Amino acid sequence: MLDQLVNSPTMDYLSRGMSAANLRHEVISNNIANVNTPKFKKSDVVFESLLAKELGYFDEEGKLDIVRTHDRHMPIPAFEPAAPTVVMDTSTTMRTDRNNVDIDKEMANLAKNQIYFNALAKVMGGHIQKIKTIATSK
Repeated sequence: MLDQLVNSPTMDYLSRGMSAANLRHEVISNNIANVNTPKFKKSDVVFESLLAKELGYFDEEGKLDIVRTHDRHMPIPAFEPAAPTVVMDTSTTMRTDRNNVDIDKEMANLAKNQIYFNALAKVMGGHIQKIKTIATSK
């Protein structure tokens, strides 16, 4: 029972979400640091949409919702968990020096990301507290 809680999908999703938020913080900080660098192009982290797509493949128990009913059917592809990906925005230009960093947007994104990370940390802390309660009861 305890092993199921420690290695649960919830812990996996929370830890991957926190890793994505940490990477996003680094990327936003880099964008802010280069706000005055000519020709610099901002980057962003894509994760939540990939995770949502991943979650669409699972049933309520966390198992792949794919069934191979016959040997001659195509094999079930190997599953890759969603991972945060850094993407560069080369499509926009904010100024004549071809830099596309908007400092106001980046500061707002930094604050939003901090709130997101704190929320994930709080949920993970609650989950760990439940595990500790179960482990120490008896």
